[in-house]
Amino acid sequence: MAVLSDELRRKADELVGRYPLRRSALLPILYLVQAEQGHVTREGMQEVAEILDLTTAEVEAVATFYTMFKKIPAGRWLLSICTNVSCALAGGRELYALALGELGAEAREATEDRLFTVEAVECLGACDQAPVVQVNYCSYARVSPERLGELIGALREGTVPEPDAGPPPVDHAATARILAGLGDDRG
Repeated sequence: MAVLSDELRRKADELVGRYPLRRSALLPILYLVQAEQGHVTREGMQEVAEILDLTTAEVEAVATFYTMFKKIPAGRWLLSICTNVSCALAGGRELYALALGELGAEAREATEDRLFTVEAVECLGACDQAPVVQVNYCSYARVSPERLGELIGALREGTVPEPDAGPPPVDHAATARILAGLGDDRG
């Protein structure tokens, strides 16, 4: 059974057309599958392999290498909390524990309401702003325990707080569509 609808299959073909080599469209099409399914399944990887004339093993090698491709369904809001050295020294590990304490241990995969997934991540490249928390890859700097609680509370209520730079995050599926190269529905 096809993972991508006819419309998304046409989008995938458009993405392939943007690159001189078919395989160069691998990451965008994996994001397209993730936007459609909420994660990248074995069936999705098989379909991507078919689209790009690759083996499933070649697609799986890439999909399992990059942590932004989720292998299990993720929540609407992916909270990535840096626990590397700079952030750990500034309280990143405590923030991770606090998030799991508030949302439950199951949030490592997804909360029961499918609203949140919490992950500990390595360096987010903003050590001078430690501790850093990302919501669907949008960064919040110098996050205190109070600010983390406020961030989680606002997302629960459907209010998306402004990050320290750039536009506010969109839900996980919309983020995957942006990363696939399909644009931002917000304009």
